[in-house]
Order: sequence, then C-alpha cells, then structure tokens
Amino acid sequence: MAKIALFGATGSIGTQVLREAVRRGHKVTAVVRDPAKLADSGGGATAVVRGDVLDQASVAGAAAGQDVVISAFGPGSGDPAVLVAAAKSLIGGVRSLGTDTPRPRVVVVGGAGSLRTPGGPRVWDQAGVPEPVLALMHAHGDALDFLRTVPVDEVHWTCLSPAAQIAPGERTGTYRLALDDLVVDDEGRSRISTEDYAVAVLDEIELDAHAGRRFTLGY
Repeated sequence: MAKIALFGATGSIGTQVLREAVRRGHKVTAVVRDPAKLADSGGGATAVVRGDVLDQASVAGAAAGQDVVISAFGPGSGDPAVLVAAAKSLIGGVRSLGTDTPRPRVVVVGGAGSLRTPGGPRVWDQAGVPEPVLALMHAHGDALDFLRTVPVDEVHWTCLSPAAQIAPGERTGTYRLALDDLVVDDEGRSRISTEDYAVAVLDEIELDAHAGRRFTLGY
C-alpha cells in the first residue's frame, strides 16, 4: 500500500486516478483548492485537504510523509502556460523536503502533442489542430522539457502522456505502452479511456518502470 497525495482529484482524469487508487487499497490524500467539492465522501480518499499545486509551500506540505505525489492538474479554461508553473512548483515543493527522509516520487499527467506520429511529425505538427488545442499541447511540451532537466536522483519523476484521444469509457485493464511514439491501433486510431489511463498511472506507481522518463499508452 502506498501513501499518495493527489493534486487535481476533482478533474476528469484525477477522479479516475483517485477511484483506481482506492480500488487497489492505496491511502490517498486528495489535495484540492475547494474541499467542498469532495465534501460528501471524498471520492473514497482517506483524507481531503486544501492545497494548490501552484504554491510550492502547499506542495511541500501535502507531499511530506507521502510515498508518491500525483499531479492531474489542468488549466481548465485558463492560460495553458500555467502547466509549466505547476511542474516547477511541484518539483520545487518536493525538493524543499530535503534528504533526511526519502522524497516522494512524482507522477505527472502529461499531454500527447509532443509524441511522434507513425508518419514522423509530432502530433502538434499535424494540419488542422485548433489554436487553443495547439497552445495546450505546447504548454504540456514545455512542462515535459522542464521535467527532463530534473535529475531523477534528486526527484524521482515520471510523466505519462495519454493517447491522442482520451475520454470516459470502459475500464478494460489492458493497454499498450510506448515512450515517445504515439500508440495507434490497426485502424490508425490513438485512443484510451480515462479509466484505463488511471489503470496505467497506478500500474506505474506499483511497478516503477519509467523513472526519469515520459511514456505513453493506447489501445
């Protein structure tokens, strides 16, 4: 059983990550700006606390004593560039805990834009991507670029990029993995359900197979 602090627990991906973690018997602290959103049952979380991934001190407080910190934070309708600030705050908060005790591992929900397509170009280089989506893709890419500057022996980080299409669906418990290449099926589609994305997040937490790497998944 791992002790997990989860930022973004009320979002579409964070909700499924919380559900999957609880299903497996992990001890989850949901860190949210508005605890009232989880007031009734906490989504199954062991604890619900107020916190903000954009506040380094808040990250440090939530991360202390945990085994893993997950960021499922998203900018919503705000400026996508806040994803970079969130990554820096997350890493800075964990770094500030010092080395007297093991620092928690960090798992970040990433984006698909920087993945290579089967034809060679990256997802964000394909024609017809709407400008707001393109901005979000590049913000995720900038956050990943920052993570790649962080020595894994200082902060044990992992970033999981979804398939090109991610949406609520079925929990099958099956998926295929890759590193920087988009996972596509026999019909050329790249897709994953939020439920199976959450399965992969918890599998990574339990297996620790991609330290210091970005990886991706799809059906």
